[in-house]
Amino acid sequence: MSDLGLTHIALPVANVECSIAFYIKYAGMSVVHRRIDRTNAKSTEVVWITDKTRPFVIVLIEMQKVEPILSPIAHLGIGCASREEIDRLCNEARGEGILREGPCDSGYPIGYWAFISDPDGHTLELSYGQEVALTVVNAS
Repeated sequence: MSDLGLTHIALPVANVECSIAFYIKYAGMSVVHRRIDRTNAKSTEVVWITDKTRPFVIVLIEMQKVEPILSPIAHLGIGCASREEIDRLCNEARGEGILREGPCDSGYPIGYWAFISDPDGHTLELSYGQEVALTVVNAS
């Protein structure tokens, strides 16, 4: 397998451990690479996380200051298995005070979705029914 096309997005994070825990819980991701980057004056922790559904990672780069952030409408989007899964995750996010918007049913092609904030204020969209994969396949 070769690295062609979109392979990753890099996000600055203030606490890599908090970010890992968030993306494991809300996006079903796991760590596939971890290192300390010593190329600058300050050692920087770098972690790659993925949901293992395709060769794509989110690169978490620990920084002292996180700016700018992904916030609505800029966001990372993940597809969930059901509306019930989104409702469950939204209830947890609401309890943690990180539910930003939703859940909302916007009909086709947007589907059922919600926005939640990660530990640094980046926005994660949970969605069901967007049919991104089907749209991409049909466009080929």
